[in-house]
Amino acid sequence: MAEKMKKKSDEILDELEKEGKKEANSKDEKIMDAEEVNGEAETLTDKIDKIEAEVEEWKQAYLRKQADFQNFTKRKEKEAEELRKYASEKVMSKVIEAVDNLERGVAASSETKDFDSLVKGVEMTLSQMHGIMNEEGVEAIKTEGQKFDPHLHMAVIAEDSPEHEDDDIILELQKGYKLKGKVIRPSMVKVCKK
Repeated sequence: MAEKMKKKSDEILDELEKEGKKEANSKDEKIMDAEEVNGEAETLTDKIDKIEAEVEEWKQAYLRKQADFQNFTKRKEKEAEELRKYASEKVMSKVIEAVDNLERGVAASSETKDFDSLVKGVEMTLSQMHGIMNEEGVEAIKTEGQKFDPHLHMAVIAEDSPEHEDDDIILELQKGYKLKGKVIRPSMVKVCKK
């Protein structure tokens, strides 16, 4: 019986030894797995840090571009305002020349009391003004022999006329003008209505 017990004891020791080896192997595997997971975690942390840095860089670039765009918009608005403010400068300098001619004509005619030279000076200035208007694309709206057009004319008087047909313009009361094709002042006219 002692022999049986010794054998059983040896078997138990062998089993415990085997289990101990298994546990040791299992612990080694778990340690290796933990180290591998740790390594992957460090790699993932590095990648996350890199991505976060890249996102921050993109964010800063976006903010700079947004600020640049706002500055560009403000600069363009200021330029447009300046353009609107001084848009008539070229035309006004030409008109000033015509005003100078009128003032010289009035001064000369008041000294000499010569009405004919005043009329001649006014006619020359009027011619100069028509030239300025033509240069800037201003043209008179034709009314003579025309039919009434509400887009070009403003009827202020309507009367029956045996010499004219219905809607014919009888008389121009005030000239109308177009600037590069756009009506800036309609012609005031007397129209035939039957």
